[in-house]
Amino acid sequence: MNARSAPMDVGRKLFVRSEGEGPAVLLLHGFTGSSEGLGGIADALEGHQRIRVDLIGHGESESPTGPGSLRAYRMESCAADLVRVLDAQGIERTHVVGYSMGARVGLALAIWAPERVGRCVLLGARAGIEDPSARVARVRADEALADRIEEGGIEAFVDHWMALPIFASQARLGEAALEAARAERLRGNPRGLAHSLRGMGAGAQPPLFDDLPSLRAPTLFVAGAEDEAFCEAGRDLAARTPAARFLAIPEAGHAAHLEASDEFNRITRSFLSEAMKEKP
Repeated sequence: MNARSAPMDVGRKLFVRSEGEGPAVLLLHGFTGSSEGLGGIADALEGHQRIRVDLIGHGESESPTGPGSLRAYRMESCAADLVRVLDAQGIERTHVVGYSMGARVGLALAIWAPERVGRCVLLGARAGIEDPSARVARVRADEALADRIEEGGIEAFVDHWMALPIFASQARLGEAALEAARAERLRGNPRGLAHSLRGMGAGAQPPLFDDLPSLRAPTLFVAGAEDEAFCEAGRDLAARTPAARFLAIPEAGHAAHLEASDEFNRITRSFLSEAMKEKP
């Protein structure tokens, strides 16, 4: 297997894992996660070149904190960094599989760099927040959470984060899996996570709703059937996007790629394989 894991300089250091050969798939993790947590999806997509990136402020990637550094965490900068990763890998076009924050990033990339994206599987996706007052409220809430991370430290924050109701269904994964997820999160940089919230949280990012009718990439919006809020969001996104559909995965919550991994991997493989039938 052709596998490489190394920091990549795209104007800032991003940690990139690349393995396998075939059509490229870019795998994007959620907030507090890293490329490490997407190993199960990568293993399921044998026959593709799988590129996993630690997004800025996460995992082993850089977490800049100096004057003006917040610009590096903006959604626009994050998408531009991913284009530079593809350029450095010699990849003209890639599919995208993203989870939660990674699904928002993947959607932005498909909208802003349509020539670089083939198909998208977006789990727990949003297109930002459409209502201006709700957007302002979310920015304030994320700013407060960012302050909490910086002031209370990473361990207290991870315990708070993993106890949120949206993650309650992950109890079905068992103690060992939860401890592994906690250990992955504890390796996070608190300043990087705080800046990520401030720079490209759901409220801070540009709303993308007006761009959905022109989204060219065939897209599968996915949510765990027990994740009611993101099922509603996924159905709404699919209804606004001509080349999209929505699918709910039974007996799974927000992290359906972990709670129902076999089913998520099956539908992802199936959806990406449809690209082989499309005309160039």
